[in-house]
Amino acid sequence: MTESTDDRVDARVERTRRALQQAALELARAGRFDDATVVDITDAAGVNRSSYYQHYDDRDSLLADAIEAAEIEAAAAAPTPTSVPAQLPPSMIAALRHFETDADLYRRLLGERGSPIVAARIRARFEAQARAGVISSGTTAFEGLPIDIVAAGIAGSCLAVIQAWLELEPRPSIEVAAGWVWRVLVGPGEPISAPPREGAQPSP
Repeated sequence: MTESTDDRVDARVERTRRALQQAALELARAGRFDDATVVDITDAAGVNRSSYYQHYDDRDSLLADAIEAAEIEAAAAAPTPTSVPAQLPPSMIAALRHFETDADLYRRLLGERGSPIVAARIRARFEAQARAGVISSGTTAFEGLPIDIVAAGIAGSCLAVIQAWLELEPRPSIEVAAGWVWRVLVGPGEPISAPPREGAQPSP
């Protein structure tokens, strides 16, 4: 099948967006994004300034897209549980691993001087995952509560624990953090299974 002109344009647009996002992410990881100019970003991305303005009106939206793309890529292989899990779901383990990989970056983004747009987008993704997880599990534990309230509560709790974990020096392992997140979610009186080991298969 011959590739259409529209397909080629769409592919070129996506490559440009990904190049800009990758440049923004690398600058942010190096702690240079806050002071970077549009020229710094476009030079790092290998695109011209007009391409930048065709895709983004502000730098925070660019960084938010870059963070979102990185998180989606990190969680892509993690299955979504179809029942109430006995331990922290694989998608959250993947999220913790991703947060630890870019710990310095996420400490800045989620801290007092971080980007409100980026922090809001991260919270929104956590809420969407929580909403989908509660609905797909069929649990009645939250009966009578609006699903948006449940999702907001779960997301807020998870993010608060993760942010506090990232601030610790020395930082405990992902397995320890997973146990903390799960303990906060299920409550202090509930039994808690150990988080899955690296490479272990999730419980059915």
